[in-house]
Amino acid sequence: MTSRIPPIQCLVTFEALARLRSVTQAADELCVTPSAVSHRVRQLEQILGTKLFGRADFSLTTEGSEYLAHVREGLAVLGRFPGKDAAQGKRKLRVAVTPTFARSILMPRLRAFLEAYPEIDLTLQVSIPLLDVVAEDADLMIRFGTGRYADVEHVCVMTDEVTPLAAPHYLREHGPFDTVEDLLGAKLLKSPLEPWRTWFLAHGVDTGEPAEGSSFNDIGLMCDAAAQGLGIALVRLKLGAPWLENGSLERVSARNVPSPHAHYLCWRTGAMDRWECAAFAEWLQRSLA
Repeated sequence: MTSRIPPIQCLVTFEALARLRSVTQAADELCVTPSAVSHRVRQLEQILGTKLFGRADFSLTTEGSEYLAHVREGLAVLGRFPGKDAAQGKRKLRVAVTPTFARSILMPRLRAFLEAYPEIDLTLQVSIPLLDVVAEDADLMIRFGTGRYADVEHVCVMTDEVTPLAAPHYLREHGPFDTVEDLLGAKLLKSPLEPWRTWFLAHGVDTGEPAEGSSFNDIGLMCDAAAQGLGIALVRLKLGAPWLENGSLERVSARNVPSPHAHYLCWRTGAMDRWECAAFAEWLQRSLA
């Protein structure tokens, strides 16, 4: 028995409602009535035998999120016309991303995105928004910070915890560092992106940043410096995973402390109306969940 394929208007309506999260806006975009939008979504849910939207704010259920990826991929395939130059129909998407997040988090997953969405031409641009190094013309931005952004809409995509890391040979020669006092007497590598005060406050010590020691405005560079034995770095565990996995860095302490900052996907109002922006946002949140 052949499974029933949902009507195309139901799929198009589902994609629009998932992206816009408003029956009225979806109806306006599709040039139908709001009741038609609701009817099409109910029809699709009946055909599939599952709920696609979980709450009144039109947030997706787990099944809805998974199905949305298939629907978008299918609609993109149907949008490719025979004989048309493949590059001509490519959707351009520019994403500004912080350097170590790009290397440690995004790059290992990027092939999956490009294979799922071959119609998107992706350009990655490096930015360090916490230090005001930004890519002004990006469609989407990954920011690391407090999440208090008045200039853009945003959603948290990844939190992390910090812990001191050092090269194995550095620990053998200068360790162990079992107490806060031991650490305070060590050569500490610094970064404005990850202040040591976070670690010391969690241990009941209110102290400023180390007066001496090399400083880096990129976490990856700081990890590389620590791997060379230049000192101890306070590193977010998810970002530091490549160095931990290849053995060039080791934990100094068994304890983790929540980072006061997190990674946010940010966009200017209206950006999510573009299919390629919505597709990347949905994929990123799903892949980091």
